Amino acid sequence: MVALAYTVAFEGVEARLVEVQCAITPGMPAFTIVGLPDKAVSEARERVRTALTSMAIALPSKRITVNLSPADLPKEGSHFDLPIALALLAALGILPHDEVARTVALGELSLGGTLVPVIGALPAALAAGAEDRMLLCPRACGAEAAWVSATEVIAATSLAEVIRHYTGAQTLEPAEPGEVVADRHPRDLLDVKGQERAKRALEIAAAGRHHMLMVGSPGSGKSMLAARLPGILPPLDPVEALETSMIHSLSGLLDDGGISRTRPFREPHHTASMAAIVGGGRGAKPGEISLAHNGVLFLDEFPEFPRTVLETLRQPIESGEVVVARANAHIRYPCRFLLVAAANPCKCGHLADAGRACGRAPACGDDYLGRISGPLMDRFDLRIDVPPVAFADLDLPSGGDSSATVAARIAAARDLQASRFAGIEGVRLNADAEGRLLEEIAEPDAEGRTLLTRAAERFGLTARGYHRVLRVARSIADLDGSAALRKPHVAEALSYRLAVLAEA
Repeated sequence: MVALAYTVAFEGVEARLVEVQCAITPGMPAFTIVGLPDKAVSEARERVRTALTSMAIALPSKRITVNLSPADLPKEGSHFDLPIALALLAALGILPHDEVARTVALGELSLGGTLVPVIGALPAALAAGAEDRMLLCPRACGAEAAWVSATEVIAATSLAEVIRHYTGAQTLEPAEPGEVVADRHPRDLLDVKGQERAKRALEIAAAGRHHMLMVGSPGSGKSMLAARLPGILPPLDPVEALETSMIHSLSGLLDDGGISRTRPFREPHHTASMAAIVGGGRGAKPGEISLAHNGVLFLDEFPEFPRTVLETLRQPIESGEVVVARANAHIRYPCRFLLVAAANPCKCGHLADAGRACGRAPACGDDYLGRISGPLMDRFDLRIDVPPVAFADLDLPSGGDSSATVAARIAAARDLQASRFAGIEGVRLNADAEGRLLEEIAEPDAEGRTLLTRAAERFGLTARGYHRVLRVARSIADLDGSAALRKPHVAEALSYRLAVLAEA
């Protein structure tokens, strides 16, 4: 008789159900795992065998065959240990077949029989809920998986506990969800002296998720400004929190099962490889752009990134997803992020200071920013020059609004957008609107239309640039609480767009 257990294999953020079949038949003693396993899965037989031996459970002198179905789906990871052990114990008659067959299990076994935490418990719980099955996982993964209310989650410390649970000797209680993790060190905009135009641009960018480029000399506050973006962005709603946490679960970034409502803020170094930024490597794991999903991706020293890495950002910025293509798989990850880039005006950074600039100025500035291609530059909605702050101004009292005040305005603007786009699939913010929908929500008044037309003709706005100006103007109007799109809104949006065209 063939015993069945179930687990999952990961394809991007999707967990596909895998049937673990175990048969014990007469023949030469052997323990074989088939079904396209990788090295970690093939080694599971030794971990399972030793873990059972430590519990005084001897394997019979027969042929043990474990098949992972569907056989053409690649199986990767050590989380196959526990379902293989369950199927084997059911085949030996130690565990009831029906109870094991209604369980989706994942977990790595130590040689002593304890369960080691693995990645991907959250998407595995979603897959179990979709199949109306229970999820069994290591104790350390239980708080994470229990956020999915559609399925019962049982978390065990060891294989011995699992056996006692299935045989009724000691029933395990369902796992409880972990705590919501709060941002313990919020950074306030009041810490930034001066830079009022840059602060305004941050507010507009956060309101409609508009990509932003800051150019300024070293020490002018570009990184300081970007680091305060999470403090003005509204918290993740339940759907966004689940989407983001699934990606972080696959990357092993969830601490103690806690799900954060703070939007991600990723800031990779400019030496990061293409696989680190867009995803790939062994197992085609998610990259920084996916880890920043529903949050902020901050790229400091933007022109210093390899040209090939920068160019790969063009398609994900438009589509909100990235496809990691490999010879044997095409993995799709979501990556709808707010891109904030910072750059010096030239290699030395002192282009505007004649006393400190290098001998190649001003040609060095054109060469340096010229590393950013025209099509990529065209995707930035907001371009801000960040001038240095005078030393004497640092002693002045803080000006402008606090992060809490700005966050309240942004939350109100996003509430307007949520009502506007309710029921429209794939559109949450102004940055997502396009086509006829954009024409409906961002129709300027007569004066605004005239101004936009003249600017488009004089400065040669592309069709993409024209539509991005309308999106930014719509976000500015939302911050003002205005249903109409008026000339001042269009003029302010153009002031950021034309800065890009003037220096691109």
